[in-house]
Amino acid sequence: MRIDLHTHSNRSDGTDTPAELVRNAKAAGLDVVALTDHDATTGWEDAVAEGRSLGIHVVRGIEISTRFHGESVHLLGYEFDPDHEALVAELRRVLDGREGRLPQMLARLADHGIDITMADVAAQSGDAAASGRPHIADAMVAKGYLAHRDEAFDGWLNSDGKAYVDRYAAPLLEAVRLVKDAGGQAVIAHPWSRGSDAVLTAAALEELAAAGLDGIEVDHNDHDDVARAGLRDIARRLGLVQTGSSDYHGTGKGPEFSLGCQTTAVDQYERLLG
Repeated sequence: MRIDLHTHSNRSDGTDTPAELVRNAKAAGLDVVALTDHDATTGWEDAVAEGRSLGIHVVRGIEISTRFHGESVHLLGYEFDPDHEALVAELRRVLDGREGRLPQMLARLADHGIDITMADVAAQSGDAAASGRPHIADAMVAKGYLAHRDEAFDGWLNSDGKAYVDRYAAPLLEAVRLVKDAGGQAVIAHPWSRGSDAVLTAAALEELAAAGLDGIEVDHNDHDDVARAGLRDIARRLGLVQTGSSDYHGTGKGPEFSLGCQTTAVDQYERLLG
């Protein structure tokens, strides 16, 4: 059984519709795929319906934007109640923060001669729960300023970029608690990538495990062999589930992030969601 527990549709910053993503997962030989859009669950219904028609199991998930000791950390949540009042309120705050910074970011781009409007961004975000940096990047590509989304992040939209503006992210410990209170399972996404390794030490992961964290995403393209070995050791000592995932975004990420490029072992999946 092949299991991929971290993917994105066009309801956040992926390029496939939820149904297309599931069809592509089936074509890639997956038996189980989790839809984990950023801070939103709006793709669940379409993905689950397509999964039923194709005989592929869709895990309902999310990737929540959080902060821990000043660093951005992403939390994967699985099979929670999407109507849980406190969690819905926190996700709304995160999405509002994502949308609210766009005018400032566009103004900073304009200062450098890059003319992108809110309408340009909305044309790229389509059915997404909120517009964000990837949609600004896609607008920059669509208007001919750049050739690929990655170029926009490298010089402009990353945290050290010329157009970056910070936004609200949920406190990590609170996000873990909310996912658990909503009846779900909580897994740290790519814990030792993108600066997260500075704060997600063994001691910090022990604190999170005590707060209810269920697992960590070990097998991810952002982790080299040394990082994976270290994370496996920590997971074993703390009794945490070890997952593996593609972090698929359609054409929003390179082909190295193809569906099923990293997978979760069956025994770990059963511990988490069995």
